[in-house]
Amino acid sequence: MVVIAHNIRSLFNVGAFFRTCDAFKVEHLFLTGYTAAPPRSEISKTALGADETVPWTKECDIVKVIEHLRSDGYTIVALEADPTLPSIRDAHMDGKVALIFGNEPVGLSHELIARTDRAFTIPMLGKKSSLNVAVACGVALYALSNG
Repeated sequence: MVVIAHNIRSLFNVGAFFRTCDAFKVEHLFLTGYTAAPPRSEISKTALGADETVPWTKECDIVKVIEHLRSDGYTIVALEADPTLPSIRDAHMDGKVALIFGNEPVGLSHELIARTDRAFTIPMLGKKSSLNVAVACGVALYALSNG
């Protein structure tokens, strides 16, 4: 599994992506759009060294990353805060998966979601309609690895 963090504004969230990807042995983290990349002290502070252990690439053009991964046999999956989408709890993914997360608060564009193979949401049971993007990454990786 690979993760794509697209247009993530918070450097601390980027660091949390690294740490979460390390926890789930994600094979590669792609930092796309305006997502910041190491070396940055804010990223390192939250990553706790995972920015040195998780393979990563900085690529501004997410479409290029998606096309490369698709040609390499990956299923491209978007995670969005959209209650009309199927639950990540019901996602049973076989094979290679590329999981895309968008920025807070706007998420991924409709054009980008149209380029994916599947899209899921994390059902929200409380009053808030979404999770922090880095927390959502952990929930989704857990659901896909144990679903």
